[in-house]
Amino acid sequence: MSDQGKALPFAVYLLGAAIFAQGTSELMLAGLLPEISADLHVSIPAAGLLISAFAIGMLVGAPVLAVVTLRWSRRTAMLAFLLAFALTHVAGALTTDYGVLLATRVAGAFVYAGFWAVASVTAIELAGPQSRARAMSVLAGGLTVASIVGLPAGTALGQHLGWQSAFWAVAAMSAVAMVGLLFTIPGGRSGTTPELRLELRALRNPALWLAYGTTALSTAGILAIFSYLAPLLTDSTGLSSGWIPAILAFYGVGALIGITTAGRTADRRPFTTLTVALTGLLVAALLLALGAGTPWLAVPAVILVGTFGFATNPAVNARVFALAGAAPTLAAAFNISAFNVGITVGPWLAGLPLDAGAGYPTVGWVGALFTVLALGTVVVATRLRGPAPLTNAATSESLTSR
Repeated sequence: MSDQGKALPFAVYLLGAAIFAQGTSELMLAGLLPEISADLHVSIPAAGLLISAFAIGMLVGAPVLAVVTLRWSRRTAMLAFLLAFALTHVAGALTTDYGVLLATRVAGAFVYAGFWAVASVTAIELAGPQSRARAMSVLAGGLTVASIVGLPAGTALGQHLGWQSAFWAVAAMSAVAMVGLLFTIPGGRSGTTPELRLELRALRNPALWLAYGTTALSTAGILAIFSYLAPLLTDSTGLSSGWIPAILAFYGVGALIGITTAGRTADRRPFTTLTVALTGLLVAALLLALGAGTPWLAVPAVILVGTFGFATNPAVNARVFALAGAAPTLAAAFNISAFNVGITVGPWLAGLPLDAGAGYPTVGWVGALFTVLALGTVVVATRLRGPAPLTNAATSESLTSR
């Protein structure tokens, strides 16, 4: 039986569970800003900087920690990252100082990014070269489930028992994930120890940087829309705020469907999967821009943004690993950074026309623009054959062919 038909190792699902625990922390502050603001005596915008600080920590953490831990066993690196992540949340729960909490958010995101980078390589290694996208869909699915379950659960816990309780819960989940990984991830390496020289050489491939461009632009397209969904649905669509949690839940379900489906097609048809997903995202963004004032158009468009937007994830991750060949660690780390570039740039650029007085439907146009640019990188990538990967050329052929 080929790798494509085999069930994924249980350890891959435990890695997805670890991403769920950490991803809950990434998302939950959006629902706890009023409580943090009141308890620490800072403004809501100042509390919101805790979210920005997390994004900055992730942007820097992935490549730095990928290099620092390059010669560690993957299990040792991930356990160290999870331990540090849990400790930052213990410190955050115990502090009454805004500056300390801000520092714990940066530090926690820093090691979370490192975990993402190493876990990605580990999942690919465990799953085999023919199941790259499936394995990555499980990892990214952990974050998707965090948006469906972790975000509302963390918000509810923080609102009823104090925002610190959500931090304690994340620390506890991280500790449980450590125990699971300790008993399922091999302690050594299955292959040769990575060399920084080879990792850096892999980054010279222009096709790899096109893949990073696809990652950043597609993510920016999603976040340009997602970041302003609540005010768009209340101010432009005319729905009451009570509908927002339900619509966001359907958005999350759509995202889970998209990422799971694409995980099963992207290994065989990476460029087809990307093209279909990005085209669907473009149509959804345009539908939202044009039909934001009509609920029966706007709500399905929001769900489709989640479905098609997250369907790009397995394919862009699989492309990066195929192009990196035998030097995947640093390449994966830069892809994590590319995701966070999109997370940072998308909401910022979508906010510019809003600051100028334009209505919320403009976020759909901005999302569509980013998606068109992402489609452009895919078109170019299908016509550009970069330098052959250092190894695994045969298994990478479908991802680098015209």
